[in-house]
Amino acid sequence: MPTRLVFTDPDRTPDPIALAKRLPPKVALVYRAFGAGDAEAVGRRLLEIARRRNFSLLIGADSRLAARIGADGVHLPQRLAHLAARVRRPGWLITAAAHSGRAARVRYVDAVVLSTVFASASRSAGKPMGPLRLAQIVRETHNPVYALGGVREATAAQLLRTGIVGVAGVEDIRT
Repeated sequence: MPTRLVFTDPDRTPDPIALAKRLPPKVALVYRAFGAGDAEAVGRRLLEIARRRNFSLLIGADSRLAARIGADGVHLPQRLAHLAARVRRPGWLITAAAHSGRAARVRYVDAVVLSTVFASASRSAGKPMGPLRLAQIVRETHNPVYALGGVREATAAQLLRTGIVGVAGVEDIRT
C-alpha cells in the first residue's frame, strides 16, 4: 500500500500531467476526471508517467476507464463505495472515501480515505474531526485508513499515533 495518495482536482490541479511528473516513487495518484472529454488520453499519459516514475495510478469513480487504460485500481467516492465488490479486478487497489466512522466500515475495499481531519480550504471539506476522533475511527474499522483534509507537513506529525496507513491530499502534502 502506498503511504501517500495524491488526488487531482480540476480547480486545484488543472495540469495533472505536470503534477504526475513531480511525484516521487511509491505514492498513488488518484486521477479524478469528472467527465472530462479527454479523460482517456490524460489517463493513458498519467499511466505512462506512473510506470516510468514507479508510482500507482488509480482512477476516481470510473472503473471502466481504469480497466480500459490498465490502471492500478480505482477510488470510489462515498456514494459509490457500496460498488467495491462489483468493480474489483485481480491486482487492483480499491480505495473509497469516507466522511464518518460508519462510512469507514465499508466492505470490499483495500483502504478508506477518511476526511476531514484538519481544517481545509477545500469546497467539499466538512467539519474537522481532529486526530483523536481519527484514531478512534481507525480502531473501530477493519479497513486501513488514509487521513485527508488539511494534512500538511506541519499537521502530519499529529497523526503519528493514530494508526493510519498514510495520508492523502490534493496536490501534495508538501505544498
